Amino acid sequence: MTLRKSQVRDRPDRHGESALAGVVLAGGNTGLNARGGTVPHFAVHEGYAVYEGPATDSSFHMHAAFQVAIAVRGEVLMVDASGTRHQAVALIVPPMVRHRMLAVPHLLTFFVEPQCAFADRLRERCGPGVTADPELRDLREEDVRSATGRPAEGLDGRLLAAMNALADQRVPMPVLSAQVGLSPQRLRALARQQLGMPLPRWRIWQRLARATEALREGRSLADAATTAGFADQAHFNRQMREMLGLAPSFLLPGPRRPAEGPSGAARGMGGDGSADR
Repeated sequence: MTLRKSQVRDRPDRHGESALAGVVLAGGNTGLNARGGTVPHFAVHEGYAVYEGPATDSSFHMHAAFQVAIAVRGEVLMVDASGTRHQAVALIVPPMVRHRMLAVPHLLTFFVEPQCAFADRLRERCGPGVTADPELRDLREEDVRSATGRPAEGLDGRLLAAMNALADQRVPMPVLSAQVGLSPQRLRALARQQLGMPLPRWRIWQRLARATEALREGRSLADAATTAGFADQAHFNRQMREMLGLAPSFLLPGPRRPAEGPSGAARGMGGDGSADR
């Protein structure tokens, strides 16, 4: 594995456009573009999410999942929190690593949840920050799907139980820790040690997945927000920008998206990833 970094400093711009601007929910269709086109596609599945399509400059953000970004044509360009540019045909971003995407005409990207077996493979391949991995250029959704249904090796069963509870319930963290037989402090430490992120970020990620599903079913942004457990639409909007550098309006099917289009609507976004650390 070769790490390719050009030591070019880039002034962090918190007002870039969405990394996934123009995303279209593909209904129940889980097929991609077969790398023959750039019609945007975004879908959330068990253990992972996938996007294929064009990407514009994003705001700084950080995920509650591993990101594998693959350039179908050319190379992927990212800037990390230090201002260092990373450029390769495929880049891995670990959970909770602040970064922003630069424009790519045709991107395939996977968001892999850290508790699944495929995340173990990514841990073996990447360092603590953005890592170039050209060998992943041929990664397909089938490869990811086949290894996301199993838990990561060595994952503490109590942590897995807590994550499953968070996915299904709206439970306060003190109650959750008691349910799995751990103190709140020990549960927090275990999550950071084995997942690389705090559990509140995982809870936000699960809420975003539920909201995405609600939008796919045709619900409004406001209904999707409350269904997923966000306080309101503004809370949903803020958390999605901080987690994905993306506005929820871009998850709407084409006819329901804002008339001004992705570039105009995205301008002025800023995701500082500061919530629920």
